Amino acid sequence: MEFNVKKLASDAGVFFSRAMQFTEEKLGQAEKTELDAHFENLLARADCTKNWTEKILRQTEVLLQPNPSARVEEFLYEKLDRKVPSRVTNGELLAQYMTEAANDFGPGTPYGKTLIKVGETQRRLGAAEREFIRSASISFLTPLRNFLEGDWRTISKERRILQNRRLDLDACKARLKKAKAAEAKAACEGDLWSDEVEKAEHELRLTQTEFDRQAEVTRLLLEGISSTHVNHLRCLHEFVESQTNYYAQCYQFMLDLQKQLGSSKGEIFSGTFVGNAESASPAAATSSPAVAAATLPAVPTIPVVPTIVGVPNTVAEGVLNPNEVKPPASGTRRARVLYDYEAADSTELALLADEMITVYSLPGMDPDWLIGERGNQKGKVPVTYLELLS
Repeated sequence: MEFNVKKLASDAGVFFSRAMQFTEEKLGQAEKTELDAHFENLLARADCTKNWTEKILRQTEVLLQPNPSARVEEFLYEKLDRKVPSRVTNGELLAQYMTEAANDFGPGTPYGKTLIKVGETQRRLGAAEREFIRSASISFLTPLRNFLEGDWRTISKERRILQNRRLDLDACKARLKKAKAAEAKAACEGDLWSDEVEKAEHELRLTQTEFDRQAEVTRLLLEGISSTHVNHLRCLHEFVESQTNYYAQCYQFMLDLQKQLGSSKGEIFSGTFVGNAESASPAAATSSPAVAAATLPAVPTIPVVPTIVGVPNTVAEGVLNPNEVKPPASGTRRARVLYDYEAADSTELALLADEMITVYSLPGMDPDWLIGERGNQKGKVPVTYLELLS
């Protein structure tokens, strides 16, 4: 008990001495030992690394998980050292809703078929997003978090110890200075003050040694920030690679979906028109226009295509023979192909990205399609794959 009381009193004395030294420095009443310029640069670089690493980490977390409630939940699970439960992505949830809706509307109907196709693509997008989040968390977020919770905490601890050593050193310098001033003033008590000066010099040597040792330890840790930057650079490359793969997958999924919808669009709407025509009763056909307009729902009509010189009537019937189509006298345009396109049948023209073709429209054609020509080759091409030039 006696030892503990003495140690407590000693610690209280050291704390009081450091507090006095710190207060006098702030008031400009005491000198402060300055660190060299290289050490100060290392400190500034370390603080800058810590601040920007925190910001990049937090914003990357927001990018991967925009829902703040979900981020808080993941943080709590992590602090409790428990596995984070698997969470359905927005794409996967949308795919589930689309599939259920298709089953209710009828998977054989045009709308139901399209819902199934889009839902499947959304499911693949959601799975790709899940994999991207997992990869980014392992390769990028974890190293940043390990630095802040590991290396930086060690650096902060050693810096606090260095600050205390520096305060002790400056306090010893102040005591030695006061002892020498008192010794010079009281010549008659020279022996007494000589002992005080000798004691202050001994304490100063000890504190100087401790300060130098701690400064070297802290300096080595601060110089390790360069290795941290190298490690974070490698992690950044891995993050970019994961993100590139993710967006490439999404792009390919959407291209595939666009091709599926583009190839089946004419068939779907054609079936819709035929179904509407067959469902109309003979009585409705003979009713007056006013009664028909009031009782029947609005049904899209196929425009009547006039006969044009050089354009056979097969175009109006929805059947295109590229060899029989001739370009109009005016109205052709040049177009640049944006993406590769694989022809679905002999009436379509396969495209390669960045090539230039001549395009034009024919009366009665689906507005989402044009006739494309490349040399002696002709065929239908989707408008969404083209950049029309003036």
